[in-house]
Amino acid sequence: MIFFKPFKSTYLFLFLLMNFQLISCGQQVQNSKFKIQENTQNSKTEKLEIKTGAEHTNLYLGLLKGKNVAVVGNQTSVISKIFNSEAYGVDTHSEKIIDTIKFSKLEYVHLVDSLLSLGITVKKVFAPEHGFRGKADAGAYVEDGLDAKTGLPILSLHGKNKKPSAKQLKGIDVVVFDIQDVGVRFYTYISTLHYVLEACAENGIPVIILDRPNPNGHYIDGAVLEMKHSSFVGKHPVPVVYGMTIGEYGQMINGEKWLKNGIQCNLKVIPLENYTHNSEYSLPIKPSPNLPNDKSINLYPSLGFFEGTTINAGRGTTFQFQRYGAPFFEKTKFSFTPKANDGAKYPKHKGKMCYGKDLSETEYLSKINLSFLIDAYQQTPKKKKFFGETFTIHAGTKKLQQQIEKGLSEEEIRETWAEDLEAFKVVREKYLIYK
Repeated sequence: MIFFKPFKSTYLFLFLLMNFQLISCGQQVQNSKFKIQENTQNSKTEKLEIKTGAEHTNLYLGLLKGKNVAVVGNQTSVISKIFNSEAYGVDTHSEKIIDTIKFSKLEYVHLVDSLLSLGITVKKVFAPEHGFRGKADAGAYVEDGLDAKTGLPILSLHGKNKKPSAKQLKGIDVVVFDIQDVGVRFYTYISTLHYVLEACAENGIPVIILDRPNPNGHYIDGAVLEMKHSSFVGKHPVPVVYGMTIGEYGQMINGEKWLKNGIQCNLKVIPLENYTHNSEYSLPIKPSPNLPNDKSINLYPSLGFFEGTTINAGRGTTFQFQRYGAPFFEKTKFSFTPKANDGAKYPKHKGKMCYGKDLSETEYLSKINLSFLIDAYQQTPKKKKFFGETFTIHAGTKKLQQQIEKGLSEEEIRETWAEDLEAFKVVREKYLIYK
C-alpha cells in the first residue's frame, strides 16, 4: 500500500490523482476514464456514477450464502473501490477535490477474492476465451488449471469443451456469471453465456448474471445472422451490434427459448445503476488482449470483419483494431509491421511492412462503417484471395461477401439490413432492463 502526505498544492494533488491508478487484477485500458450519467430530472444537473451489478453485493450475497458457488469470469470480473481520502491523508475541503475523488475509482478487487473474503463458498471458476487472466490468443485452446492466488480449480470453456459438463457442475448450487461484453455478435463471451445457461438449465442450477455496461450499447446495426451460419462466433439471430447489456442478452436467450430443446434456465440479473443505452462508459480493464482501449472497442464492430479476410486489422501492434493494411496495398505514408505480442503470436503478415489506414483519430462511431472493408477489397490485387473461410461466420450471412464482390455501395448494402433490423428491435424490446 502506498501512502501520501497531505498535499500543500490542490492543483498538484489533482494532477497526480488524475494520472495515478491502482489495479489489483487485469490490465488497465489505455486512456480510460470512468464516464458518468447525467440526471436531468433535477433542476441542477447531477452527475451520477454508473454502478455495475457486481458492486451491488447487497442484492446477491444473500442468494449465495450457505451454497456451493461456481463463478464464470475473467480479468474483467472486478468490484471497484472508491478512493479513500482519509487513508491517503488528503485534505478534502476543496469542492473540486471532493468531486474528483467521488468519481475516481482507483482500486479493483476481483469478484472471486471478494466473495471468498465475505465467507462465500466458491468451489470453482469457469473461464471463457482468452482464459481467466485474459492473456490467451484469440481462438487459442485454453487448458484447465489452478488459480495461483486462491488455489481454486479453473475450468476452461475454450478448451476441450465450451459447455460446462454435468460432471463439472456436480455439487454446485448456483452459478454466478460476471464477464464484460462489448456488444458485438462475433465476440464469443455471449456464446459462452449461452452454453452456461443451457448446461445449468439441464442440471437444475440457477444462474445469476452480474450486469455490466455495453460500450457499444448506443446503436443497433449490421446484418442479422442467418441460423444456417450459426457457430461459436455467432449463435443467435441477432445483428452484428445488438444494443443490449449482457444481462438483457441473457434474458433474451432464455425468453426466446434459444437453448437446446427450448429449455429455460432459472435466471436472475443483478442490474446496473444510473445506466441507459446512451450512457458513455469506458472499460477500466481491457476485455481481451486485442481490445486495449475505447477506440478499438468502438471500431471493433466495423474492423472485426477483417478477421475473415487476408487483411491485418492491427493485430501484432499496439493499435489493435485501430488500423488496417497489407503488404500488397498501394504504398502510403502510413505503414506498420505486425510482430508477435500478447494476444497475437502469429499475426497476419508477421514481419512484413503493411500499408493501409490509421483510424486511431477517427470520430466516434454510432453505426458500422463498411467503407473500410470495401476500400480494402478494392485495393487487393488478387480479389479471389481476399475473403477467407471464416468471413461468413463473422458476417453471419453469405450476402455481404456477394454484395461487396458485385460492387454494391455501402448505402445499398445497408438498405438490405433494414427490414430484419426492425424485426429484431421488436424482439429486443421485450428484454430491455434499461432504456
